[in-house]
Amino acid sequence: MSSGPAATPAPESDGRRDSIGRASLFLASGTIVSRILGFVSAIILAQVVGTSGAGDAFALATTLPNNIYAIIAGGILTAVLVPQIVKASADPDGGTRYVNKIITLGFVVFLAVAVVATVSAPLLVALYAEQAGDGSRGFSPEIMALATALAYWCLPQVLFFALYSLLGEVLNARKVFGPYTWAPVVNNIVMIAGLLTFAWIFSGDVSDASVWTPDMVALLGGASTLGIAAQAFVLFLFWRRAGLRYRPDFQWRGVGLAQTGKAAGWVFGMILVTQLAGIIHNRVASLAADDGEPSLAVLRFAWLIFILPHSIVTVSLGTAYFTRMSGHARDGRRDLLRDDIGASLRTITMIMMLATIGLAVVSGPFSRIFSSDPVLVEGMARVLVAFVIGLIPFSTLFITQRVFYALDDTRTPFVIQLAQSGIFVALALVVATLPSPWIAPGIALVTTIAGTAQTLISLAILRRRLGGIGMRLTAQRTGLFALAAIPASAVGLALAVTMGAFDGGAARENVGTAIVTIIAIGGAMTVTYAGALSVFRVPEFTALVDPLARRLRRR
Repeated sequence: MSSGPAATPAPESDGRRDSIGRASLFLASGTIVSRILGFVSAIILAQVVGTSGAGDAFALATTLPNNIYAIIAGGILTAVLVPQIVKASADPDGGTRYVNKIITLGFVVFLAVAVVATVSAPLLVALYAEQAGDGSRGFSPEIMALATALAYWCLPQVLFFALYSLLGEVLNARKVFGPYTWAPVVNNIVMIAGLLTFAWIFSGDVSDASVWTPDMVALLGGASTLGIAAQAFVLFLFWRRAGLRYRPDFQWRGVGLAQTGKAAGWVFGMILVTQLAGIIHNRVASLAADDGEPSLAVLRFAWLIFILPHSIVTVSLGTAYFTRMSGHARDGRRDLLRDDIGASLRTITMIMMLATIGLAVVSGPFSRIFSSDPVLVEGMARVLVAFVIGLIPFSTLFITQRVFYALDDTRTPFVIQLAQSGIFVALALVVATLPSPWIAPGIALVTTIAGTAQTLISLAILRRRLGGIGMRLTAQRTGLFALAAIPASAVGLALAVTMGAFDGGAARENVGTAIVTIIAIGGAMTVTYAGALSVFRVPEFTALVDPLARRLRRR
């Protein structure tokens, strides 16, 4: 009965792997360029604005539009729209009517949300940050005032974040993958230009929130919002390549929006729970701000470092897989769905293992790039280590959530998110009682603990629902990856000690020596890790390097 499909799996499998490989490589290249520019932007921001005081105010102001957008539709667009667009593509018009209605509806809704959010800037700042007073810890009145002023400029980004996600997910669903990951390059270029202009006009130390003027606020906040707007609108340039022509359509009935809304309801609940936990995160983190200890800005910069390997590898691979997994789920091909899950998890874990040990070893030099204050450097290093412990579970969760979405199941992730948020809030309230130097590292560690629990629950449910997802093989491979990480860690630690990465030596002397240290240690660890994987003959490593080796031989 199954001999037909089983007779020709090899060509299909090879073709599918080649397709995913090409799409992932193109996506990863866009992400790499974007992240490099993002790092440059963040480094300039840290040098110009600082990592405390004004830096904390800007971190909060730019967090607000992200959070407001996420509450309304952060995961809904990915979780619901891609599967629905894939289904609508089977319609006689190829799904064009559905897409036009969704884009029009999204623009109207998020324009209204952006207006309301901007008007509510003072309330939102007060909600997300604890204000110091009468001996209590938190943001000083000057930091609160600056955060509010910047928020007025940044909150319109809600509309542009939504447009970027809407347009990008439509293109992804139509298998036009590249623009979504390349568009942030435009944003980063605009932001870098804005920061350099700011540094040229307003020279001197501006880390003190009390010295900021309306012109300074307008330039920094305006550059941030202009970059997000450019990132969104550039996607329209690729609309015709996807076989679409946009016409505003305000007739929002009759194309399955009710089904979309039903599925989106659970995702909305999940995002709402996440953001309620996020409010606790920000309020607890802000407790350390007035003491000059690591706070919101340090957490943000450490997260930027932590998220880099995830963004390059996991998001690129997961985005390329997601549309296809939705198709497998639609066609009832759970065998192919299981294959995709196992293959993606093993490849991601192999690369994230190296990223985990590498970032832990160079946490000090990496932190030195963003600050020259020894207290903030040491604090950021602790925060980064606490984050990277959970890098593999975090990347695994990205894949498992998209499997649920491919199965049109948005309720289960909501229930799992409830458990994660409960764990986070309970532990974050404990962190609030710690001394100020340990608040930011504590928040990072709590994030890791809660996220790991969420991942384990997700894997257990998927394994039971799909009749296995290759976890035994994945666990075996993970053991090999861990063995390969031992010599790589030893080499990295030896170099780190020699170069003074842990004790304020040459590796932390300035930004230049920090970068040299990161490159030297990272390169040595990568070569050692790759050598160990080669000795162990790990299939995932062979599949990764063989195509590259063949191309080099042809040259």
